[in-house]
Amino acid sequence: MFLRIDKLQFALPASNQTDPNSAAAVQELLGGRFGEMSTLMNYMYQSFNMRGRDKVKPYYDLIANIATEELGHIELVAATINSLLNGASPPSADPASAPLSGALGARNLHHFLNTGQGAMAVNSMNAPWQGDYIFNTGDLVVDLLHNFFLETGARMGKARVYEMVSHPTARAAVGYLLVRGGVHQVAYAKALEELTGANVTKMLPMPNIDNARFPDAKKLEDQGIHHKLYRFSPNDYKDLAAVWRGPHPNGDGDVEVVNGPPEGGPLATLPEQPAVASPGYDPGELAEIARRLMSAA
Repeated sequence: MFLRIDKLQFALPASNQTDPNSAAAVQELLGGRFGEMSTLMNYMYQSFNMRGRDKVKPYYDLIANIATEELGHIELVAATINSLLNGASPPSADPASAPLSGALGARNLHHFLNTGQGAMAVNSMNAPWQGDYIFNTGDLVVDLLHNFFLETGARMGKARVYEMVSHPTARAAVGYLLVRGGVHQVAYAKALEELTGANVTKMLPMPNIDNARFPDAKKLEDQGIHHKLYRFSPNDYKDLAAVWRGPHPNGDGDVEVVNGPPEGGPLATLPEQPAVASPGYDPGELAEIARRLMSAA
């Protein structure tokens, strides 16, 4: 089961800038082959299906715990997309005035045509995320090696999106994801080295471009966040500490397990978007219905 906290894992900076085309680019980090939906579902199904997990519990705990963090990464990317789309249509509900005409130059019209100006389970080209992106052989070593490769591919996508967008909210989110994806890379590398003795970081880039080159990632690494693996359970997954230990490959100190989620930040309450009938009812009517429900609870 899962315990949900109504906060984002990372406090996104507020911005009044609308940027639908950057939102389309950030969609790659949600529904792309190497996006957060892929990392989540790969690790989740590996944890669901792991045989003999009592005998390999540190590795089960590691994969299951990272899967839980990835749930929060999906939420963070979706919140980023929603922030970039906020204000992209004028506050008008009159269809005769063509209130959505300003969106005709947007990279992804589905943000306006098929959702209430919100995130979707698609990539930057609007192709849907696919279940066959999930890799789960049942062979622990093969799956861990794939996970390291997946995080490497995910890092490539994050770096390129960072280089493509300049919106401060998007860059802050991508900087955070670069750091946290790096933690997962290191974790899977440590797990493989414990199991096989192989140093996969010598075979694959880890990374070719250091996070210090990305200002929004560097300031988080300066805080030591790349050393921390958060444990997303009150009482479980404690044996991951058998894997997540010792020096960080950067040579800047030892890694540590943090018992509990990151402090995070608030989830923004976005204003209504009448041009796309979101949320649908007149806002005053909705507020009155909600007030009556709360008073009767």
